[in-house]
Amino acid sequence: MDQEPPIIAVSSGKGGVGKTNIAVNLAYALCGNGTRVLLVDGDLGLANVDVLLGLSVERTIRDVLEEAAEPLDSVVYPAENLAILPASSGVPEMAALEPEQQTKLGEFILELSRHFDCVILDTAAGIGSSVVWFNTFARQNLVVLTPDPASLTDAYALIKVLNRHHERKDFRVVLNLAAGDEEAARVFETLARAAQQFLGLELNYLGFIPRDPAVPAAVRKQAPFLLESPEGKASRAVRALAQRLLTGRP
Repeated sequence: MDQEPPIIAVSSGKGGVGKTNIAVNLAYALCGNGTRVLLVDGDLGLANVDVLLGLSVERTIRDVLEEAAEPLDSVVYPAENLAILPASSGVPEMAALEPEQQTKLGEFILELSRHFDCVILDTAAGIGSSVVWFNTFARQNLVVLTPDPASLTDAYALIKVLNRHHERKDFRVVLNLAAGDEEAARVFETLARAAQQFLGLELNYLGFIPRDPAVPAAVRKQAPFLLESPEGKASRAVRALAQRLLTGRP
């Protein structure tokens, strides 16, 4: 590819908001439209993407870093146009990479990105060093939160850290597990007001994913809810999110 594809970090200030599920299903929505997608599991010490999809993984990011494995040999292909670069699980030292390891990982991701139209980095939750690194490496920052007040507070903390210490200014926001338009808009406005007042930032609202019983049902089956319930509320919302994310249009 002559042009670098969009590299999007999907993050959350708080765990348990459904961030990885959104990243996975967003990837499926994009690849279903013919977009070649690379999904990187950026929770380096507690991998989740392979678990969510029930994948059997032989090589991970750890192998790429420690054994100089060929990046393309380390990806798995659960669907047409979709490649996943898995992370390791239960390896605490992977959660805090040294600067030279971060540089090496960045080089591997950029090398891989040449084969794809879009790269999604599913980071860990919180404001740890790996989360910050993935968000500063990415070209776009997508923040996921829920109506839970703790999720809102932690989402603001993540945005604040990335803005104040790393000069990130363009944040896209998605509400998950919202009861409807009114609740989602109210939560976003609370976050947006704080970002405007204290950071001078204008946040970009991409919409919400509604509560949908098809989502936990798909998680239990270790399958994307987009495939298990393609016409469900959450699936329709994710497809709309994919459209907005890449085109910037409703």
